[in-house]
Amino acid sequence: MSQREGSTDYKFEDYASEMAAYRLPQTAALIDSKLKITLDSGVAFDLEFIEYNKVLWKSGAEQDTDGCEAVEVAPNTYFIDMTLKRFPRQTQTFIINTETRQALSIRTLMREGDIGKDPRAVHHFTAGRTGDPSVPPSGRKPAPTRDLFGLRALYAYNPRQIFEHAYMNSERYAWHCVAGPLKGQADVEQCTTFKWDDNQYVFCWREHGLPVSTVFFYNWDQMKSTGKFFAIGENGAFANTPAGALISKLSMAFYPREAQPL
Repeated sequence: MSQREGSTDYKFEDYASEMAAYRLPQTAALIDSKLKITLDSGVAFDLEFIEYNKVLWKSGAEQDTDGCEAVEVAPNTYFIDMTLKRFPRQTQTFIINTETRQALSIRTLMREGDIGKDPRAVHHFTAGRTGDPSVPPSGRKPAPTRDLFGLRALYAYNPRQIFEHAYMNSERYAWHCVAGPLKGQADVEQCTTFKWDDNQYVFCWREHGLPVSTVFFYNWDQMKSTGKFFAIGENGAFANTPAGALISKLSMAFYPREAQPL
């Protein structure tokens, strides 16, 4: 599949190779542990972290051993990202808190065939809980949020690549490259934002011009983002690329009551 599905004059490889300079390191805290995640949909996953970057998982009649990375993105909170060799067009990401037992599943899928002008990537979000599914979790349940509307911020992925984000409404955000190979480029993409906890957000976007999607965890206490790009490269291969940035807030706009964004 050609990388150039839209009208952009750049490709994913132009900017994705050095996006993890400021990313939090992976953790070994989950190695040799088992984790049960039950989603509100009724789907359950049993994960066994058998070694660094490898997880044995089971869900219903399906099971496999696949690549996995785990990053502690806040106290007791882990970003767990899995690639699936049986389903190369999909990735599975979980955000979990081992203390409150809250969980959020983000399934990313690259669609096939003619999709018109829509993004090729789609995200499916489902909240859930870890451990005994009969015991309710504590703390805040992850849910869509309007908290970011009006925010402008800078994301420095390395000393040479800096992007500005402007969060417009519940379906769109704008990005603008202020330093790096794409300097001067800008676009508006589809996005989804979940609030995980105070000063903690899960932000995902789906590009129109390229088959590119992301899953990021924002920690405003640390002013850091941790996540990944899932994309189809110009050679047609799937790429699940770690990324992370230092965050600097620029400004916040406040909308009047009679003119609230979507």
